[in-house]
Amino acid sequence: MKKKATAEDVLKIVKEKNVRFIKIWFVDVLGAVKSFTITANELTKAFADGMGFDGSSIEGFARIYESDLIAKPDPATFEILPWRPKEDSVARMFCDLYTPDDKPYDGDTRHTLKRNLAAMQAMGYDIFNVGPELEYFYFKSDSRPEIMDKGGYFDYLPLDTAHDLRRETIMALEDMGVVVEYSHHEVAPSQHEIDLRYAEALGMADNVITYKVAVKSVAWNNGLYASFMPKPIFGENGSGMHVHQSLFLKGKNAFFDKSDEFNLSSDARHYIAGVMKHAREICLVTNQWTNSYKRLVPGYEAPVYIVWGRRNRSALVRVPMYKPGQENATRIEVRFPDPACNPYLAFSVMLAAGLDGIKNKLEMPNPVELDVFHLTDAERDKMGIKTLPGSLIEAIEATEKSELVRTALGDHVFNKLIENKKIEWDNYRQQVTQFELDSCLSIL
Repeated sequence: MKKKATAEDVLKIVKEKNVRFIKIWFVDVLGAVKSFTITANELTKAFADGMGFDGSSIEGFARIYESDLIAKPDPATFEILPWRPKEDSVARMFCDLYTPDDKPYDGDTRHTLKRNLAAMQAMGYDIFNVGPELEYFYFKSDSRPEIMDKGGYFDYLPLDTAHDLRRETIMALEDMGVVVEYSHHEVAPSQHEIDLRYAEALGMADNVITYKVAVKSVAWNNGLYASFMPKPIFGENGSGMHVHQSLFLKGKNAFFDKSDEFNLSSDARHYIAGVMKHAREICLVTNQWTNSYKRLVPGYEAPVYIVWGRRNRSALVRVPMYKPGQENATRIEVRFPDPACNPYLAFSVMLAAGLDGIKNKLEMPNPVELDVFHLTDAERDKMGIKTLPGSLIEAIEATEKSELVRTALGDHVFNKLIENKKIEWDNYRQQVTQFELDSCLSIL
C-alpha cells in the first residue's frame, strides 16, 4: 500500500517538482467540484492554519447566507495534475472544511462520509470497500448530445473511435495514483466506461471526483465534451454507477461464508436486506436529478424493481459470480446509482442502509433470476416486488420521511439536499417541453 504523504512530504515534492500552484478541491452538497488556487508560497500557512473562504459556495443553488469557513488541505491527497503543463506544475489536494472555531463543518459532505465510516467502525468493522463503475458519454460539444461514434458494448475499431481518449485518461489517472482495472465502449453510441479498482470508501469517493475531472479535462483538451448526465439521449441506455461493496474485519471479508450456498455470510445477507428495504428512501441521494428518473425506466438495463439476484442484470442488487468461492472477490453490487450523484453522500447512505440491515438482522428475500421487466403488474404484486421512485418528486417525498437518511447525512446536509431538490423540481415542472408541443399544440 502506498504510504500516505504528510505535509512535510508535500512541501518537499512541491520544491523538487517546481510546483507553482495548488488547487484546493471540495464538492458542494450536490457533488459539483469547487476549487480555489493558492501559490506554493502559501502552502505552509495552509497546512498550519487552513485557508478561509465564503462557505455559501458549498450550498448548491439554495444559497441564502454567507458564512466564513476554513479549508484544511489533506496532504495524503496531493497529486500533480498530469493534463496541465509540466513546467510550473499545477497540483491539487482535497480539503476538509471547518468552522472558524475549528469544528468540522456540518455541510462538508466529505466529513459526512467520515462520520458514517466511524459509525461502521463502532459496530466492529474496519473497512468499507467500494468499487464503482462509472459510465459516461463523449459528445462533440456541451450544447447538444451529438455523438462521435455508433459503437456498442465492447466494440473496437472502427466503431469505437475513443480508445485513445480512454487511454490518455487512464494514463492521467494512474499518474495521480488512481488504480484502473479496465475500460471499454458501453452499450449506447458514444458511451464509455473506465472501471476503478476497489478501495476504501473515503479514498474512493476522492477518486470518483478525480475520475470525473480527468475524463472531462482530457476530453476538453481534445476538443470534445464528456458528460456524466444520467440520460442524455432519448431511446438509448443511460449512464449508471454500479457500486460493488463489502465490509472487512481484521483483514477478512465479513461478507464471505464458504459454507453458504451463495458464499454470503449472515452479515452480507442482512446488508442486502437493508439496502433493499431503504432503496426508495436513499434513491434521492444516489439518483438526485430530474434526469436521473429518465434512466430509471424499464427496458434500458437500469434497475427499477427492488429485487436481488446473481445472474439477473435487471436486479437492483446483484451478487457477482466472477470468482465464486474466493473470499476477497465476494461482494454485492448495487446497481441503481448514477454517476451524477455526490459520491460522499451516496456511499454514506448505502452504508447506512446496509448497516441498518445488520443491526436489525433483516431477512434477505429469495433471489429473483427471471427478467422482472417482462412480468405483469399483477405478477410483481403477487411476488411482493416494489419499485424505485418514478420521478424526482416521488424520491423527495420518500426521503423527507426517512430517519435513516437524515441520520446518515446530518440535519444540515439533509435539509440542504431537500431544499435544493425542491427548487430543481419546481423549475423543471414549469418547463414546456418539445414533447408537449409536438403531442399537444396541434390538437388542443
